[in-house]
Amino acid sequence: MFDLVDSLFWLKIFFASLALCLFSALLVLNPKVPLPFVRIHAKIIALPPLAALAGMMTANAGHTAAPWRLDSLAWLIALFVLTIGFIVQRYSVRYLFGDRSYRKFFLLLTLTTGGASSAWINDDLRWLLFCWGITLLGLTALIGLNSTWQAAKNAALYAGRIFALSWLAIAAAALWLSLSTGHWQLSSAIAEESLAQLSSWEKIGIGLLVILTVMIPAAQWPFHRWLLDSAIAPTPVSAVMHAGLVNVGGVMLTRFAPMFSGDALQLILLVPAVLSVLLGTGMMLVQTDYKRQLAASTVAQMGFMLIQCALGAYIAAVIHLVLHGLFKAALFLQAGSAVRRYESFASKPGRPSLFWNILGGVFALILVTGIWVTAADDGYQMISALVLGWSLFVAWRQLVTAGHGLITRIAGLFILTGASLAFAIIHFVLHGLLKEAVVQGAQPPAIAVVLTAAVLLFGSAAGALIVRQRFAWSGALYLHLVKTGEPHSDSVERRPNYLDQYLTQGGRQG
Repeated sequence: MFDLVDSLFWLKIFFASLALCLFSALLVLNPKVPLPFVRIHAKIIALPPLAALAGMMTANAGHTAAPWRLDSLAWLIALFVLTIGFIVQRYSVRYLFGDRSYRKFFLLLTLTTGGASSAWINDDLRWLLFCWGITLLGLTALIGLNSTWQAAKNAALYAGRIFALSWLAIAAAALWLSLSTGHWQLSSAIAEESLAQLSSWEKIGIGLLVILTVMIPAAQWPFHRWLLDSAIAPTPVSAVMHAGLVNVGGVMLTRFAPMFSGDALQLILLVPAVLSVLLGTGMMLVQTDYKRQLAASTVAQMGFMLIQCALGAYIAAVIHLVLHGLFKAALFLQAGSAVRRYESFASKPGRPSLFWNILGGVFALILVTGIWVTAADDGYQMISALVLGWSLFVAWRQLVTAGHGLITRIAGLFILTGASLAFAIIHFVLHGLLKEAVVQGAQPPAIAVVLTAAVLLFGSAAGALIVRQRFAWSGALYLHLVKTGEPHSDSVERRPNYLDQYLTQGGRQG
């Protein structure tokens, strides 16, 4: 009871701090308020994540105080979303200074992250619809932040249309589920006795609507082009997209997990997820624009997150969305140094050492075998073993094999070891935090796991052939991936045409 009182206390502090942040953002929007106030606003934004951290420390799986759902998952997502929002706002104080949409940006970003962080703290489906609607509207406005640039307006229009479809899908699913079970509370609506009232076709219909809801913001095929279009938005917008927006599928499917315990829905989710992993990886290999490379990588990563959900590994999916969101946001915020990093990498002489390559392959094989043997009855662990083994081999090639000299390779080995230990520790801590709040899903048939593993291995081999261009079919596939990875033509310009009016005015004045 004491913990529940603490959680309710921190809930009040959380919403009070969000209200303060919104009031501060409205002050920033007022042109009469001096611009230096933006720095004060960027400090006030730190209050909600601190409240979420305190709430997470007092939470457990049994905390319910209708209509609030104060478990560790809700607080973790709130902390994750608001922390990225805080970092991005602090980063943007100087990055966007001088932009004509400077003041509007901070209000829109505060609304977007506030809606995304609050969506999962309440157990009411109507609250979910309200908060998710605010989030999608805010993200659409952020994509079209520069309203004088026609290409940005077009990208926002495409995103807005497809986001509206996502919101309508979850609204239809929520209404259908509520009318069929008699509950607006999500936990009550998906309880075993409530789901027993649904016929098999109703369960599949609601599940398909939820799958459609998560596939759109996750930029899964065939809805992936909005994310490629969004590269036209300012870089901080691209970074904040990974704060519980494109990766919301992991949270939503975790909350709706009891509905996906049947083989049919899991297999239906698995098909577009696997295709998106292959497509996203292929587009990443052929893209030349750095931000679109990162966007294509997100398509693949979100596909893998949905594979985790389809295999019933919801805790792994939540950990994945948090770590991927932090990592990808950091990559976007340092996008300006991408050219220097590429030049540094391209200027390294010599060829990779065969001995070090073989040694890395042996270590990767040992890792795969160890994970596989210790969890042979877990379908997800089979996929996870292959992915971790391949990731270890790629990281080994970059940090150890590509090094020049024994000292450089030893340093790379230490970095790789430290990163592996950090990943293991973070995974252990988050797993312990979420194990009581997240339902463990049912596993799909073994044949689905085997086929998924085979397709991913085939995709990895095909990717290597595409890069090397050794076969006629690989060249044709390369060109197809280039075409598939292109954004809409009217959301791309060689240069911002809206600047022409300023150049014309400058010429007249001269």
